[in-house]
Amino acid sequence: MSRSERHPLVNRKIHRRRLLAGAFVVLCPLPLTAVQDAQIAGIEARRDHYGSVARQIWEWAEVGYQEEKSSELLKGELEAAGFSVESGVADMPTAFVASYGSGSPVIGILAEYDALPGISQDAVPVRSPIIIGGAGHACGHHLFGAGSVAAAIAVKEWLEETGHEGTIRLYGTPAEEGGAGKVYMVREGLFDDVDVALHWHPGAQNSARVGRSLANKSAKFRFRGYSAHAAGAPERGRSALDGVEAMNHMVNLMREHVPQETRIHYVITQGGFAPNVVPDFAEVYYYVRHPDAPTVLRLFERVARAAEGAAMGTGTGMEYEVIHGLYDLVPNVALGRVMDANLRKVGGVEYTEAERAFAQQIQDSFVGGSGRPLGSEAEIEDFGVDPAGGGSTDVGDVSWVVPTTGLSTATWVPGTSAHSWQAVAAGGTDIGTKGMIVAAKTLALTTIELFQSPDVIAAAWEELRAHRGADFEYSALLGDRPPPLDYRR
Repeated sequence: MSRSERHPLVNRKIHRRRLLAGAFVVLCPLPLTAVQDAQIAGIEARRDHYGSVARQIWEWAEVGYQEEKSSELLKGELEAAGFSVESGVADMPTAFVASYGSGSPVIGILAEYDALPGISQDAVPVRSPIIIGGAGHACGHHLFGAGSVAAAIAVKEWLEETGHEGTIRLYGTPAEEGGAGKVYMVREGLFDDVDVALHWHPGAQNSARVGRSLANKSAKFRFRGYSAHAAGAPERGRSALDGVEAMNHMVNLMREHVPQETRIHYVITQGGFAPNVVPDFAEVYYYVRHPDAPTVLRLFERVARAAEGAAMGTGTGMEYEVIHGLYDLVPNVALGRVMDANLRKVGGVEYTEAERAFAQQIQDSFVGGSGRPLGSEAEIEDFGVDPAGGGSTDVGDVSWVVPTTGLSTATWVPGTSAHSWQAVAAGGTDIGTKGMIVAAKTLALTTIELFQSPDVIAAAWEELRAHRGADFEYSALLGDRPPPLDYRR
């Protein structure tokens, strides 16, 4: 295959603009300079290698705080490239910080690598679990981790070749999916000397738009009662499941009386084993979300009081364990514009005919349509500032202590929802690898530009301080609890 056939920067259509899903998108008209092309040449040369790293993590599909093999693989890549690596940081065995260089600025790139439980899927365009009930990379963190490592190594090579002062760090952050790994790293002070933090995320479009996420606090509420024969001696029992159901009923009544942007979710994780036995233990797992962290804390207290009332009314005992707490994401326009400009230089994803056929089958499986046509994977969304979205991320905590920005790239078929089997399927193919390489190149170019742009870094800090206010002091929403290393067990 010729370079012009496989390189996403060649043979692109330019100056085309169209309206798509309510937002203007632009197919990148800006070519890379020869210097920039050289800066990311190593990423292109090792495209297949980084794809195989991502694929291996995809196959392992290790869930939060159990990413032993995935973290070791990424650390090995960085150590082989000349980084010094500190493992097990912030009391998390699968967390690490890899560093190269000296002095300032210090720029950190974030990497994730945990999978989601219960969504195993083969790399085919029909529902086909590899292991029934097994885990799968439905949020693309196998690509996230490998792509961030690729970018960090490219930046390291640039620092080495130019002798430019500065430090590049790769933060290996476990358990983003509900385990809040980055929060413990922030709480531990691991970002205290960082000037800028950069991240990316797999997605269904290419965009460096900035915006907020929802703050989030979660907990497992555990009710304890007394077991008895449900028919022979029901009066001797006190159902822990009744406590869970009473709590859920009260919280559902509460939904009418909370701010409009609130999101409250729960799942009953244990409710008993046999209908004829009054369950003496039951557990329900709650998320409470809102764009504003102080509001989340107030809402969470109301949920906790509902649990207390439910226990009182059902004659059961109750305790709860906070699992995670996340700040909302702080957008940074100064950094976002730099990321956006570099994304446009790199360009989007180009499908082969076989990939297009695969993508069409994936889109045909969507309920309610795709919302985005095939072809949009090659385009770049216009830059802008979005309101708070529907999700939460532990990147939010990072963004309150250091200026932070990110991007998403089309690692999935247009219209794909995160946390779906369709995301797992595409992420295990070269469609996912192509989007990952776009992200790696964009991150590398942005990092290298920021090393040479102290004025942009200063503006980013000014923007963050204005958002936080003069009296802001970081305090983790999850308190002083240790990392919940067993939350997926």
